[in-house]
Amino acid sequence: MADEFVFEVTKHIGSLSNTSGGWHKELNMVSWNDGDPKYDIRTWNGDSHTRMGKGISLSREELSALKDLIEEELAETSE
Repeated sequence: MADEFVFEVTKHIGSLSNTSGGWHKELNMVSWNDGDPKYDIRTWNGDSHTRMGKGISLSREELSALKDLIEEELAETSE
C-alpha cells in the first residue's frame, strides 16, 4: 500500500480555468505532509478540495523565477 500523505489548502489565491466537468485549475498555498505551505498549481474537484489532479508546487523563489520567464515570453510574443 502506498504511503498516505496529508495536505491542507491554507490559502486559495485564484482560479485559472474551469472545465465542463466541474474541475478547477487553481493557484493555492498548500501544506504537504505538515510542511511549510508552497505555491501550488493543479486541478481540483469543485470547491471541496477533496480530489486533485497532477500539479506542481513551487517555492517563493521558483514562483518569482516563473513570473520573470512569463513576463519575458509575453514581451517577446507581443512584439
